Amino acid sequence: MATIAEQAGVSKNTVSLALRGDRQIPPATRERITRIADQLGYQRNPVMAQLMVELRKARPSGYRRTLAVLNANLDRKAFTKHPTLPPYLDGIKRRATFHGYRLNEFWLHDPELYGERLNRILKARGIRGALIVGLMKENRLPDRFAATWANQACVVTGVRTRGPTLSFVSSDHHALVIEAVEQAIRLGYQRPALVMDEHIDRLVEGRFGAGMWTAQQNLPARRRVPAFTQVEASRTDTTAFHAWRERHQPDVILTLYSYVQDWLKQAGFKVPQDIGLIQLERRASHPDWAGLDQHNDQTGEAAVDMLIGMLHNQETGVPAHPLATLIGPTWVDGQTVAAVASR
Repeated sequence: MATIAEQAGVSKNTVSLALRGDRQIPPATRERITRIADQLGYQRNPVMAQLMVELRKARPSGYRRTLAVLNANLDRKAFTKHPTLPPYLDGIKRRATFHGYRLNEFWLHDPELYGERLNRILKARGIRGALIVGLMKENRLPDRFAATWANQACVVTGVRTRGPTLSFVSSDHHALVIEAVEQAIRLGYQRPALVMDEHIDRLVEGRFGAGMWTAQQNLPARRRVPAFTQVEASRTDTTAFHAWRERHQPDVILTLYSYVQDWLKQAGFKVPQDIGLIQLERRASHPDWAGLDQHNDQTGEAAVDMLIGMLHNQETGVPAHPLATLIGPTWVDGQTVAAVASR
């Protein structure tokens, strides 16, 4: 590396940055250094490269650059007020700090933040990477921000997007439901059932429903309960929910919604004595529930790692082959289920 630096008339640090493709180094200088390295037969030592990564980790990270965090939720205050989004932000902030990055937050539904303006702001601040958080109603990104997706390295958390499809990190919803059913069966439940609004399942490309279908293949046909999907409508009128429950007689319900417990109690059912409940996204606000921790904070951390890797590799714009990372869940015991012996 010293020989390359001498022939190029630059410092060894400049050579190191240039050979990593860092945009701090002007393109012409990067090309010249790369050409000299090729002529000299230079090959990067992967063991030394990994050692340098570990040495950097051991030192406190100073500020390097800035990443954008784009709030794609309809609520401007979703990052603090939404029941499930704050853990994503906790993980993002923790991992960005670890790597030495600062964060700038933007709300995509800000009426004053039209697409080209956001792109100009990011460019002016030297931001080349964005994390998109909070897509809850749809997984299509606003067309007016096409210039942003085209010029930035972008990673989405929570869902896979369409139009365009970007690299993403989310909970493994398919594995999540399978794990929930398996835990229910271990406890002795016979007729596990999924209560999931059809819109939410479509948002994650049917992975909740597909996980339930897969898990039910291990059950006799007489114990396979069809999912209840009219959740949103039942928030104002529970008639359809109770008709479904009466017809199919589930003994444990898997759901995202804490108000299902209220529906059951209002109908005179005791939880878990009469029917069990498993929360598919266990929240701090309901610590008594049994269920699955989706580790949304780790989703945020993994999204930052993915984004920084893309930046290091100069991967900007809409990817031809989007990456996907799925975070596995962890079962957490709670008071809303009970073993057969105690029911």
